[in-house]
Amino acid sequence: MKNIAILASGSGSNAENIARYFADNKNINVSVILSNNPRAGVHARANTLGIPSFTFTREEFVEATPILKKLAEYHIDLIVLAGFMNKISEPLLKAFPGKIINIHPALLPKHGGKGMYGMHVHEAVVAAKEKESGITIHYINENYDEGATIFQATCPVEPTDTPEEVANKVHALEYLHFPKVIEKLLTL
Repeated sequence: MKNIAILASGSGSNAENIARYFADNKNINVSVILSNNPRAGVHARANTLGIPSFTFTREEFVEATPILKKLAEYHIDLIVLAGFMNKISEPLLKAFPGKIINIHPALLPKHGGKGMYGMHVHEAVVAAKEKESGITIHYINENYDEGATIFQATCPVEPTDTPEEVANKVHALEYLHFPKVIEKLLTL
C-alpha cells in the first residue's frame, strides 16, 4: 500500500477530489491531511471522508520535526500539495527527495513564483493576453514553482475570458489530471 499525505491551506476541493479518486483503490491511500490553517475547509472535507487531518503552525512546518513524526506515523510515500500556502522547508525536502509534488494553475515557467497563487495567477494570464493557460504538476524544490515539471495540460484562453472563467477551465484540468498523475507516479 502506498500512502499519500496531502498538504492544503484552503477549501480542499482538490484534496477531496484526490481522496475520492483513490477511495476504492487497493494499492494507494490518502492517509492524512495536514494544514497550516485551523479554519481551512479541508478539515471538514477530511472529516466527511474519514481521513485524519491535523493543523500545524508555520514554525512547526519550518522546523519540520513534528511534521516528519506525523508523516512517519502514517508511513507516507508521497506528499501532495493541493493549495498549500507555505514554502516547504529544507528538512522536509531532505526527508522526501523527489517525493513532494505540487500543482500550479498555469503553464510554468510563466506566471509562477512567490505571490502567484489562486486568482492572482488567472488575473496575470488574462492581463498578459495569453492564448492558453493550464496546469503544471511539478516536483518541489527550494524555490517557488521551479521544480522539475512532471506533467502539463492546456486549455484555451479566449480574448473575452475573465479571470474567473480561466479559473474554471483550469480547475477542470486539475480535477481531471492531478489524481491520474499521482497514481502514475506511485505505480512506477
